[in-house]
Amino acid sequence: MAPVKISIIGAGSAVFSMRLVNDLCKTKGLSGSLVSLMDIDEQRLNGVYELAVRYVKELGADLRFEKTTSLETSLHEADFVINTALVGGHAYLDKVREIGERYGYYRGIDAQELNMVTDYCTITNFNQLKFFVDLARMMERICPNAWLLQTANPVFEGTNLISRCSKIKVVGFCHGHHGVIEMAEALNLDEKKLDWQVAGFNHAIWLNRFFYDGEDGYELLDRWIEGGNLEGWKPRNPFDVQMSPAAIDMYRFYGMMPIGDTVRNGTWYYNKDFETKKRWYGEPWGGPDSDIGRRWLYDQLALGVELIKKFAQDESFSFKRFVNYFGPLLVTLPEDIRQTVEMLLDANRLSNEPVVQFIDSLVNGNVRRFVINVPNEGYIEGIPDGVFVEVPAVVDKDGWHVERIEPKLSEKVLKFYLWPRMLRMEWALYAIMNGDKSALIEFLMRDPRTNSLEQAKNVIEEILNLSENLSMRKHYEKNLKFC
Repeated sequence: MAPVKISIIGAGSAVFSMRLVNDLCKTKGLSGSLVSLMDIDEQRLNGVYELAVRYVKELGADLRFEKTTSLETSLHEADFVINTALVGGHAYLDKVREIGERYGYYRGIDAQELNMVTDYCTITNFNQLKFFVDLARMMERICPNAWLLQTANPVFEGTNLISRCSKIKVVGFCHGHHGVIEMAEALNLDEKKLDWQVAGFNHAIWLNRFFYDGEDGYELLDRWIEGGNLEGWKPRNPFDVQMSPAAIDMYRFYGMMPIGDTVRNGTWYYNKDFETKKRWYGEPWGGPDSDIGRRWLYDQLALGVELIKKFAQDESFSFKRFVNYFGPLLVTLPEDIRQTVEMLLDANRLSNEPVVQFIDSLVNGNVRRFVINVPNEGYIEGIPDGVFVEVPAVVDKDGWHVERIEPKLSEKVLKFYLWPRMLRMEWALYAIMNGDKSALIEFLMRDPRTNSLEQAKNVIEEILNLSENLSMRKHYEKNLKFC
């Protein structure tokens, strides 16, 4: 047992933070640890703090909490820093997306080939990316030996930028690889009999190895497709896309199955407009990256915030009494929130977030397998060393030990998907690291939705002139270096 200090940045994100608190309470090897909850939204921070303190008390767990709106205070003596923050929130992303759509860019200028996830913004997300670097540099000064566990998007651009601008130990996390389990469930396979690997970039991972009880799993998938299951497929919610027509079409072309958010990150062939999205990702939402798909998500998030607020303010509330008083409400909750509540009520159930178990493996040597984002060191052939890749690895006290990627990713995955996606990452980082506005415009000139130079220039200028983007405008007007 080794107590540590864990700083959660952006802790006002209620559902995510309570998942982490849940896992910390149920991970005995981290007993006695101090958890620093940090957020600039004091009201939401207070709600999460009150709920966390009550939860620990009811479980009888040995955890201490502090809450603060000061980043420096939270980082003081931290051993691990979990960055979940979204600078400007979804409101800012919606604003710049609306500007982009007025200039003819469906879903905004950040919706790009092979990067269609709505909150995975790179061109307009200067404030978010700058915060990543500012946080890493502050860690160098305050807690230079701490680990930075990056969960906030964009993880691919973010981890690469952080590694190029600081010497902090950074590793990226995403739970998109759970799409493998969704796939197994659709094929009626026992998860315990699976032998699988995924590899690629964050939101760009592919099922390179797939065996079931010694049998080629891809043959089982082919039988599922040939059996007509695709024709009867319907999504349960906007995020239920792992077995969608888009996923199967990508599999047919690339020769490997796209996993998790990779399914959302195809080409314009699947994302040209709302009708196209519905055809490939199912009705009525057309996937999570349509207008109504995002509204569904926002409704979930708002409900989660309201529940946290209500329970935090109710002094009589207890988790043990939750089922008696709110049991009938569980079936009406959105799936994501319902699963979180059910997890909190189960004394042994952990979340599907990997960061707490990663910390436990490093601190206490409990060997586990993860899928993590780390600098390539020959793990994926054809990708330069140093570029962050998402790969399976065993983690222990000595760090991560990446598995040999076998079989290799297909040539089509490498040349038609990963190389173009990597170039877009490099274009975005070149622009921001050099304060080069012309690079932003050139980025847009390669977008099939751009009809003229004036269109690209005007949309960039309007976004730079937003009140939230004063530092972004100064950065690009003066060609400031980022690192």
